[in-house]
Amino acid sequence: MIGSGIEELVAAADLARAGFRVTMLERGETPGGPAAGEEILPGFRVDPVFSDAGYLPPGTVRDLGLEEHGVEFLRPDPVLAAPAGAGGALVLWQDPEKSRISIARRSTADADRWSGFVERIASFAEILEALGSRPPIRPAGPLRELAPYLGVGRQVRSLGGARMAELFRMLPMPAYDLLDDAFDDELLKGTLGALAVRGVFQGPRSPCTSLVLLHHQVGSPIGVFGPRAIVRGGVDALVAALASIVAERGVKIRCGAEVARIMIEKGRAVGVSLEGGEEVAARAVLSGSDPARTFLGLAGAQHLDPDFVHAVRQIRFRGGYARVHMALSEAPRFEGLADAPEGSLVFAPGPDAVERAYDDAKHGSVSACPVLVARVPSLADPSLAPSGRHVMSVDVRFVPLGGAHRTGNGASAEALGDRVVALLADHAPNLPGAILGRRVLTPTDLTARYDLTGGDPFQGELALDQLLFMRPVPGWARYRTPIQGLYVCGPGTHPAGAITGASGRHASNAIHDDLERTR
Repeated sequence: MIGSGIEELVAAADLARAGFRVTMLERGETPGGPAAGEEILPGFRVDPVFSDAGYLPPGTVRDLGLEEHGVEFLRPDPVLAAPAGAGGALVLWQDPEKSRISIARRSTADADRWSGFVERIASFAEILEALGSRPPIRPAGPLRELAPYLGVGRQVRSLGGARMAELFRMLPMPAYDLLDDAFDDELLKGTLGALAVRGVFQGPRSPCTSLVLLHHQVGSPIGVFGPRAIVRGGVDALVAALASIVAERGVKIRCGAEVARIMIEKGRAVGVSLEGGEEVAARAVLSGSDPARTFLGLAGAQHLDPDFVHAVRQIRFRGGYARVHMALSEAPRFEGLADAPEGSLVFAPGPDAVERAYDDAKHGSVSACPVLVARVPSLADPSLAPSGRHVMSVDVRFVPLGGAHRTGNGASAEALGDRVVALLADHAPNLPGAILGRRVLTPTDLTARYDLTGGDPFQGELALDQLLFMRPVPGWARYRTPIQGLYVCGPGTHPAGAITGASGRHASNAIHDDLERTR
């Protein structure tokens, strides 16, 4: 296995349980890849790339025995807040009724619409969850492959005619239009609009961003917008538990082992060659690297059909955001909020502000007013910082690849960090004086440090033409590749998203079936 991220670890656990000998090759010094945690100062620990643990289905948690290995899932409350001056802050809770009361303070009409809106979103997200729990369908495949999808079809039909039509209307819609149709309050629309562009380099006026909003609601309780799975100890604690599980099952994890190329003989992957020349033979190779690095970098275009190579080159890898991590002497105090929420803080005064931030980025510059989505994870999990101290992580959208170096506000990534702190200080005046240390990660840094093409942790935009049977490329969405014995998993494959575990499970099933057949 190339890499030891969450999906690779899940696949390794399943294959080892089935009796296969598995070796994981990790370029970093610890398991986890981009999911590994880091300290920005001694005792101040952050997840550098991922803001939360994504969505691990209950069945995956149970089958792997994660809770028995010390994984504790937290439910932050409030789950989301949007500080504001006029009209007061917007606060969303785990309890939809408490959220409705908060919305009513800004708009009674929106409060009346809230329950119906979140119920529709939840019912539609359940369908996406059902699709993600299965390998992607092959439109031209044999009819027997349709059998697992009959249940999904019944689920869609159970929505009823009116709601089914609404689902099909919603999927290609811009999030801007969806939210403008549903609500009046600009802050509510801006807050949800900011969540609808996570994983795409697009503004909320772009088609299909409503689908992105739905995608991020998979696994969330009704009315809960924000982090889906918070793990005590950070995403790194999930990595540690999975690494322990696979070790117990006999998996060998080699850190500091960077793969230079996949060895291919007569159209079949027979192992890998490491930096330094060592060769590792294998009956099957599973790559958790993104499709471009796997096929064009490690395998080599010369081993692939030109049409396939062209399709891989057309994949859009556009992370579009920077991460700013801070070690704090005290928690930020946001005006209008009694306490900073344990979940997310969203700074997007309206959907037009989100769109303007994207407008700047699509022309190569960072907006003077970027959209910020922040968390103070140490509020829910004090283990991440020394007693009485805190850590804060901020997603800055939108930042084009290399854009931090031509922001108009300075000449470096640190200038971007300064701009972020200044914007946050408008709402939390004590923040600048509380900063003990800071780390700014631009898309260029994410590319170089964590091997993410385009600085994209999703390994390809979550756009409609890059999902389901078209991920990573049309015709090759079921974890097998044109090279026999080479398989892929990770966010760049179905069902997409940062962390789900589903890709690793689907890929391990494909490998298991093929190796058992040849055995």
